[in-house]
Amino acid sequence: MNRKYYDSIIIGAGSVGAPLAISLAEKGISVLCIDRASSAGQGNNKCAIGGIRATHSEPAKVALGLRSLEIFRTWQERYGDDISWYQGGYTYVAYDEGTMNLFRGNVPLQQKAGLNIKLIDAPEMENLVPGINPEGLLGGTWSPFDGSSSPMQSCYAFGRRAEELGAEFAFNETVTGLKIYKNRIVTVTTDRDSYSCGSVVNCAGSFAAGVGEMAGIELPVFPESHEAGVTEPVERLFDPMVVDIRKAPGSANYYFYQHDTGQVVFCITPDPPIPGTDTSETSEFLPLVAPRMTGLYPRLANLKVRRLWRGIYPMTPDGAPILDRCGPDNHYVAVGMCGQGFMLGPGIGEVMARFLTDEVNETDRLVLSELRLDRQFTSEEALK
Repeated sequence: MNRKYYDSIIIGAGSVGAPLAISLAEKGISVLCIDRASSAGQGNNKCAIGGIRATHSEPAKVALGLRSLEIFRTWQERYGDDISWYQGGYTYVAYDEGTMNLFRGNVPLQQKAGLNIKLIDAPEMENLVPGINPEGLLGGTWSPFDGSSSPMQSCYAFGRRAEELGAEFAFNETVTGLKIYKNRIVTVTTDRDSYSCGSVVNCAGSFAAGVGEMAGIELPVFPESHEAGVTEPVERLFDPMVVDIRKAPGSANYYFYQHDTGQVVFCITPDPPIPGTDTSETSEFLPLVAPRMTGLYPRLANLKVRRLWRGIYPMTPDGAPILDRCGPDNHYVAVGMCGQGFMLGPGIGEVMARFLTDEVNETDRLVLSELRLDRQFTSEEALK
């Protein structure tokens, strides 16, 4: 048994856990990050398609997105790692008045929250996404500072930076129990070792609910399967991530962008949802997404699909994360990312680090208030 003491133990070395390890280590806090995989980001982080946006409809997520974007945008300049950052922006398209009216209502609130976003008309959209289907196009929204990065390159860079700052990682270990004494977690036990701690942060992604049970709390986090794909590389056709939130048989929305390698990466939100943790590719996915993509952007019709994959979204009832201290006095959660852990993780890492060290600022208080565990979960984010 190890029995080494750490100021903070993070369960999960993925999209949220690795950035949190950086933020805590920067404060001189001794950190151990435990993960069942063999290295950082080997869970559902590597299944993300790489989009990074502050274009959300809730102020807390706008704030987290803005800070995360700044971290991704400046990472290579600050630390030298190429994480394939590309500032292509995000655009949400509208082909019906209902969708356009939703955007008209959201944009002023998003701007008030600090997001650089504007409504654009059909000609502007055709200029922004050359070759987009003009039939019935009304316009949409444009957020120029959003972008994309490589999830695997990014999480590798985050993990390496955390180690440079003194954080330690215990890979190939699965947490099996939490010893609680006088309403505090005093020991984290894995299938290989045991560690004493000052605090514990649950960043366990799709396994968050199980870890919550060990701490004696119920976390409304439910895994869902989502599938994605990537094409062969071609010369650049368009810059932004293109998002269509219209519903269609079998799907709620879909989105795609062109990576800096020239490959087009795409994903779809199944409707009804597919609960569970099955990561096997399906024969239904491509016939479902291809007509929607080529109908919106006909230039994609002749591209060859190189690979499909399937990842898990840890969902909450309202499509927003849970950031809180709950259960034992020294137990924190940063869970339920709803497929947005990669884009929000760096911002969440900083907020949670300040939360653990009693250094929260005004923006942190807004974020923590909106995303606390005891909220009603009655609303649903319009742009999730």
